[in-house]
Amino acid sequence: MKTKALFYKTNEHRLILMSLSLIIFLFVQLSCANAQNNQWLQFQAAQPNGKHIVLISGDEEYHSEESLPMLAKILTTHHGFKTTVLFSIDPKTGTIDPTYQNNIPGLNNLTSADLIIIATRFRELPDEQMKYIDDYLKAGKPVIGLRTATHAFNAENKMKDSPYAKYGYLSKEAGWEDGFGKQVLGETWIDHHGQHGKEGTRGLINGLFKENPMLNGVSDIWVPTDVYTIKDLVADAKVLVWGQVTKGMTAESLGSWEKTIMPVAWTKSYSIESGTKGKAFATTMGSSIDFLNEDLRRLIVNACYWAVDLTDKIPEKSNVDFVGNYEPLMFGFGTFKKGLKPNDYR
Repeated sequence: MKTKALFYKTNEHRLILMSLSLIIFLFVQLSCANAQNNQWLQFQAAQPNGKHIVLISGDEEYHSEESLPMLAKILTTHHGFKTTVLFSIDPKTGTIDPTYQNNIPGLNNLTSADLIIIATRFRELPDEQMKYIDDYLKAGKPVIGLRTATHAFNAENKMKDSPYAKYGYLSKEAGWEDGFGKQVLGETWIDHHGQHGKEGTRGLINGLFKENPMLNGVSDIWVPTDVYTIKDLVADAKVLVWGQVTKGMTAESLGSWEKTIMPVAWTKSYSIESGTKGKAFATTMGSSIDFLNEDLRRLIVNACYWAVDLTDKIPEKSNVDFVGNYEPLMFGFGTFKKGLKPNDYR
């Protein structure tokens, strides 16, 4: 009887130890997953449309770390997109730091992406991160570029000897002249056409494309960021919105007739080494404060439908109501909210 009792007791102890081991294992796995996922945001739609958008922030001036979570929540809550938002993360602190140009965790999410929205500026990423971007573009998948995406990458320092140096905005490599901005979006960084910080942008809808569903519900765009210089768009680019410089930083400011209008939103096609053709939409508007303008938000939402071949699903007036509070900062260097982690933008 003692032997039998000892047998049951030993088995009981063994079961307890196995259970504890399993609990510890699951805890460690969950902790690792949470530690990784805390480096980016992901939103799941209550009524998913089956499309996944990855939004890539990382600029020092226009606070894409604020605007892209806001856009992601609109796209998921009102339009059924699964969204993932990536940030420039300081690996020492785990906090969002747009001035840290060499680390955007979570780019592996591009393997399941149907669309990327990129708003980076002068990033110099390690090869293992750039590979995900390169593979995505070689597959000819769609791209939306905001504001500084015309100069999304730089290759003057850490990327100088990288196989992805061609992505830099000053690239001279044959077939990659002026880098990602020119070859994918249609233009690289040239200059400010308006006076930065003193003149804004009035969006003028191109009447030639007023029946284009991408312009559904889009009629009144004014933003405080100035017009960028656009030198030479490719022949197949379709300018949906032209930008007029305004003599001031309010929506009531008069337009400047001394300065020519410039393209500020357009579509085009692109193809890189693989030859697979993809679609691109670009706008030189897009600071976080610009997105207080409802029609600019609507233009981007409509562009997402177009990019993933759901043009026939574009609403007559897309719902672009904010999900939660949105109080963006005025653009400027060194003014981002310090010490925040991705979940602070949830």
